[in-house]
Amino acid sequence: MMTSPAPAHIQVARTDDTFELYDLRVEVICPPNERILCGAKDGDHFTLEGEMLKLPPGQGISIYSLSAVLPLLAAKQRVTHPNDWMTTDAEISCPDPHCKSRMKITRTRKRVFSHGDVTAVPLPQNASSN
Repeated sequence: MMTSPAPAHIQVARTDDTFELYDLRVEVICPPNERILCGAKDGDHFTLEGEMLKLPPGQGISIYSLSAVLPLLAAKQRVTHPNDWMTTDAEISCPDPHCKSRMKITRTRKRVFSHGDVTAVPLPQNASSN
């Protein structure tokens, strides 16, 4: 049985192991004249570059606030359809129902990563492998 060469997109996948993720900025929004219970100040922020969460010197973040936003970060780093709520929705409420602060997730730039640099698991040799 004769087989034809793999389509170009499969051949590229074998030789190019790069992918893109967005860097993110997560900033605290505190409404004026509201009591903020999580210790945050308006404008406090952290960035996410790849898997590295970075805080400015001298600034902290509540683990409870972080727990509210953390499950969304990996999805917000990826390219999504323009109509997907993950693309359009950016503000996360503080998990304390008595605190009026929110955390705003902003995509700042795309960064290119190499599969081989971030995992020891090899890419499949053909499209049918998982």
